[in-house]
Amino acid sequence: MSENKIEIHKFADSDGQYKRKPSTFRDFISAKEGAKFPPEAGRYHLYVSFACPWAHRTLAVRSLKGLTALIGVSVVHWHMDDKGWRFPSADDPCEGATEDKIYGYKRLSELYYKANKDYNGRFTVPVLWDTKTQTIVNNESSEIIRIFNSGFNSLLDEKHAQIDIFPTHLQQEIEGLNDWIYPTINNGVYKTGFSTKQEVYEKEVTTLFEHLDKVEEILKKRHHAGEHYLTGNHLTEADVRLYTTIIRFDPVYVQHFKCNLKMIRYEYPHLHLWVRELYWTIPSFKDTTNFDHIKFHYTKSHPGINPHQITPLGPIPNIHHLDED
Repeated sequence: MSENKIEIHKFADSDGQYKRKPSTFRDFISAKEGAKFPPEAGRYHLYVSFACPWAHRTLAVRSLKGLTALIGVSVVHWHMDDKGWRFPSADDPCEGATEDKIYGYKRLSELYYKANKDYNGRFTVPVLWDTKTQTIVNNESSEIIRIFNSGFNSLLDEKHAQIDIFPTHLQQEIEGLNDWIYPTINNGVYKTGFSTKQEVYEKEVTTLFEHLDKVEEILKKRHHAGEHYLTGNHLTEADVRLYTTIIRFDPVYVQHFKCNLKMIRYEYPHLHLWVRELYWTIPSFKDTTNFDHIKFHYTKSHPGINPHQITPLGPIPNIHHLDED
């Protein structure tokens, strides 16, 4: 078994740019006859980090869709070292994290090697695991949230089965939003923070804030029309995908990733209202947001950015209440 260490000191290529590698396991849950992975209660297990925005997407949708009793969860420690994610232990406890509830593994890498003994990629979260065939179904968050949105509807009560964050009549609009929000904002904060050349950083941070401005204008129009979400009054995956970046923006990305041209709470009134409404009025967002894991992970897992691993105390609060400016 290879050690397969993650080069956490080397975020960017020689050109100074951060390039995220694609996920490897890309199967789906299907109710079709003969499907490799049919929907079954208790069969599938989700491996996540509370710190990771991609894993956070899946936790939020699992909750929104009422899947918490059907799909179990194991949560890694917030700290990532040069071998990737690990689970807490008696010598290294972590409030909010869990043991590996399926195998008792110490590291997420062991799960990847169980799925493929010759695996040679990164040990990323989220992971949707099949306990029956003992392999990874999918480790791409954008696909896992769509699996959760419709793949288990036959097992759900009517209320949760009817929740649809990717409805047919909005799919083109949602895909259009995803197409530019992902590279410029979701991944844009990483491309900014992991830049290793000044000119690359300046290009990426400028692009990031240009598109935050664009989101602000969309939400301004929505709010003036009495609507709450990116596509109107229907909560969609576009909101979920953006939320996990914006909720981390002021507490982490502003200082840690040098995304400090503006703050959400002070310069983006409509984006600020939108993120607070999601957090304070929909339990699935608040209940899956762990600010301690978020702040500790980024500030103590990237020695190339923060060699002394000091976690800033602010901003205070992590998120304002709805009745605060």
